[in-house]
Amino acid sequence: MLSVPPGTARPHSNLLISVLLMHDLRDNNPSGVTARNEEEVGTTMKWSKRWAQVHLWGLLTVVAVIAGLAGGATVNVTGPDAAGNTSVQQVAAKSHHVTKHQRHQRRVTSANLAQLQYRGTQTIDVNNGHPTFTKQELSTAKGAWQYYGALDRYNRATDAEALLNQSLMPTAKREELTVDPTGWHNKRIRSGYLYNRSHLIGYQLTGQNNNWRNLMTGTRSLNSPEMLHYEDDIADYLKQSPQHYVRYAVVPVFKGSNLLASGVHMMAQSVGDDAVSFNVYIFNVQDGVQLNYADGTSTVTANQAASSSSTAPARTTSTTATTNGQGDNRTVYVTPSGSRYHFDPHCRGLRSAKSVETMTLSQAQADGYTLCKFEQ
Repeated sequence: MLSVPPGTARPHSNLLISVLLMHDLRDNNPSGVTARNEEEVGTTMKWSKRWAQVHLWGLLTVVAVIAGLAGGATVNVTGPDAAGNTSVQQVAAKSHHVTKHQRHQRRVTSANLAQLQYRGTQTIDVNNGHPTFTKQELSTAKGAWQYYGALDRYNRATDAEALLNQSLMPTAKREELTVDPTGWHNKRIRSGYLYNRSHLIGYQLTGQNNNWRNLMTGTRSLNSPEMLHYEDDIADYLKQSPQHYVRYAVVPVFKGSNLLASGVHMMAQSVGDDAVSFNVYIFNVQDGVQLNYADGTSTVTANQAASSSSTAPARTTSTTATTNGQGDNRTVYVTPSGSRYHFDPHCRGLRSAKSVETMTLSQAQADGYTLCKFEQ
């Protein structure tokens, strides 16, 4: 049963019911025939009032949903379902603490970052790596929460903020991604697929998957290893204790009306300590590929297959490269959306994979893949 939203003035509701009631009586009595006795009048009034109440609550529900969408705080468009319909689900029942001033400051920072030119280092520090959260933003008084900004006029994701905690972490297995964010013109390159559907806030942290407001088109190297290793650090910290909180903000950086982001700004701070503390900007680039940021199309350059030391992942495991003297040309197996490589094509880490690709060990490591935990 629908309840009256807090603060709804019942006198106004009754007035609206009366108006709808008179309208209903008129429309259901086109011939002008009146009820023959008071009992018939009472019955007519009773059912007409019920009709009016149902329509009133429906109207109030629509207004509440529209208000939520405008604020971006408590409702979230998750994208088309199997039938192609857009669904709306509640994702942030608690106040999100993101003020207009703070969002303005994020936009100013993004505008400045959009002017930077990639010089060979994919991840750089912002503000010397120090987060800029205020004391208010680090408050845990109202518990964990998550917020996803509304899409802009180009249908681009705008920002995602959260106070992360174990309570937000998913327990269900992630489903296949079906949302195509702006700039999505994917293609196969020698090392796999060029683009990933990159979550602003990783699935492992909040369980948001096919959420239009939480997805951007990111290159393979931006998504993994660059974003992933920061997300893994946060997840590891949260898993240590249900009392751990991490304030987190992720903003895709677009230049002008470009549909493909130039990069992503990530900032995190653990509450009460500095176990997790970073403020970085990651360029949305892929070695050996020239990207058209206006629409996301791309051109593979001659040196695409060559690995670049400037974009090599910070956490690449190289100890297995020469195991048993086999060198880097051994064949390994990977999934386009995964982060691990496998020597065994029948590894249990690949059992649920819908597609498996092969590449050399050196290519897998250059793309940021690490050895599957089941094979270590």
